[in-house]
Amino acid sequence: MITESQKDLVKATVPVLRESGVALTSYFYNRMLTNNPDLKETFNMGHQRSGAQAQALAGAVLAYAENIDDPSVLAPVIELIAHKHVSLNIQAPDYNIVGENLLHSISEVLKISMDDPLIEAWGVAYGQLADVFINAEKALYEQHQQTKGSWLGWRQFKIAKKDVESEEITSFYLAPVDGGDLPKYEAGQYISVRVFVEDLGLKQPRQYTLSNSPQSDYLRISVKREDEKGELAGGWVSSTLHSLPEGAEIEVSAPTGNFFLIDPNKRNVFISGGVGLTPMVAMLNQLITQDMPQPVTFIHACRSGLVHAMKKHIQAHQAKFPRLSTFTAYEFPQPSDVLGQDYDVAGRLDLASMDNALLPQDADYYLCGPMPFMAEQQKALIARGIPVENIHSEAFGTGGVKLS
Repeated sequence: MITESQKDLVKATVPVLRESGVALTSYFYNRMLTNNPDLKETFNMGHQRSGAQAQALAGAVLAYAENIDDPSVLAPVIELIAHKHVSLNIQAPDYNIVGENLLHSISEVLKISMDDPLIEAWGVAYGQLADVFINAEKALYEQHQQTKGSWLGWRQFKIAKKDVESEEITSFYLAPVDGGDLPKYEAGQYISVRVFVEDLGLKQPRQYTLSNSPQSDYLRISVKREDEKGELAGGWVSSTLHSLPEGAEIEVSAPTGNFFLIDPNKRNVFISGGVGLTPMVAMLNQLITQDMPQPVTFIHACRSGLVHAMKKHIQAHQAKFPRLSTFTAYEFPQPSDVLGQDYDVAGRLDLASMDNALLPQDADYYLCGPMPFMAEQQKALIARGIPVENIHSEAFGTGGVKLS
């Protein structure tokens, strides 16, 4: 149990963490991965090189220090990260490795002895936080064990089919090599995939939202090709996936995540930007299987029709279900878009100017896309009087990026 004096020591590091937290966590990751090179196949090296991983951890460490008196306020973040850890098969012993390297990093960066009371205080604080994560993840692992068709760790899948959705996005239909059952997951959840990256000589993981409602014989992800390797998170994994032929095998973790359709019997509004439409399509498909019990609004923003994935899929649903309303914003419409009249507005999405019928007060709202996009849409919804508790966002980590 952490003492009040130890809490005070941890809180005293808050100014340092605000000023130099990223430098500390960058040092920590370099130390840990140097001492434990096998972990390079657990952590996404693209996030390491871009600094996204260090930024996310720095934010989490700072939040814990600031809320050491009442860590319960961090429950939503802990739940989010626990799902990420389970998708990467993080186990309890891994926390010992992280703790040892974190404490030594604090000692070495701050130039204080490992016997200093501050290191002891952070050791106790870290131990308590690790126990919280271990217990949360244990419950998720047990849930997977009790779910028919689910599994623990990595399972071999083959790419059964590739379907080009736009100039940038391709859907991958993944079938289990063992031919076994697949679990019933929640529309909006994600999987981790792990592939061998030639440039690194390593297996690399990346998390991708499942872009369809549960199917009996395949999982589907729709992946944006990101050719910049290292600077943009996922570049190595996405470019490797796009280069693989049908029939190639990859490793996949079981579906997980805490962003999913909450109430199919309520009015729902889906707002997405770019490849953020993938969980929205999965949720819409789930509602289609239930004959769409309530009206749905599907709002999407992207650069142009050239990169608008699954457009025909949505249009086909709209033709069949009058309760489905759509609205599309193309920031830079192409001549073919103008001729086809395939969008509603040119320019950035502006919820303030939209018809009230498309944005009802009593609906649940789901947002997914780049962090600035989601922040802008949430602000606009609140300005329209939508209760904040009715707005649900797909957060890709504490810093707005996937933690893998």
